[in-house]
Amino acid sequence: MRVISGKARGQALKAPEGLNTRPTTDRVKESIFNIIQSRIYDSVVVDLFSGSGNLGIESLSRNASKAYFIDHNKNSIASIKENLIKTKLNNNAIVMHMEVSSAIEQLGKENVKAKLIFLDPPYSKEFVEPTLKQIITVELLDSDGIIIVEHKKSDNVPEYICNLYNYRTNHYGDVAVSFYELREEL
Repeated sequence: MRVISGKARGQALKAPEGLNTRPTTDRVKESIFNIIQSRIYDSVVVDLFSGSGNLGIESLSRNASKAYFIDHNKNSIASIKENLIKTKLNNNAIVMHMEVSSAIEQLGKENVKAKLIFLDPPYSKEFVEPTLKQIITVELLDSDGIIIVEHKKSDNVPEYICNLYNYRTNHYGDVAVSFYELREEL
């Protein structure tokens, strides 16, 4: 696992110890960032269920203005902090050691507006729909922002939820990545 492009290109990233984490592979990450590249510059990024911080760090390396890293596991938080220091991207990072739902509430109260939100929850849990609903409820997503959800190919993710529309899904073996944007309520 490494930073693919930008200021920290080529830097190896450390995965959290002792966890059954599933870091986004370089192949999947490269594909995601090829799709969203034009949206990254000067954007606010929220990396939910961060694990190693892989996606948020890639965004900062490619000139996002700020990234929030959220995870409840102390080993993940330690890896994120270590990776941010190693890549020298820690000045534009906010690391939040808390449950994702609590962090979303807090960011909503602080009126954070994210252009990019990465949602990469544990595959065996039902986190996608409730997390998407909460993001919309607290108005965390900027009006022209997108949410990128990594999930199992076999998972049924909603085409529409609240006023989010799944406008694209790419498949990579057993992994799928779905892209959501705001649309008028249907």
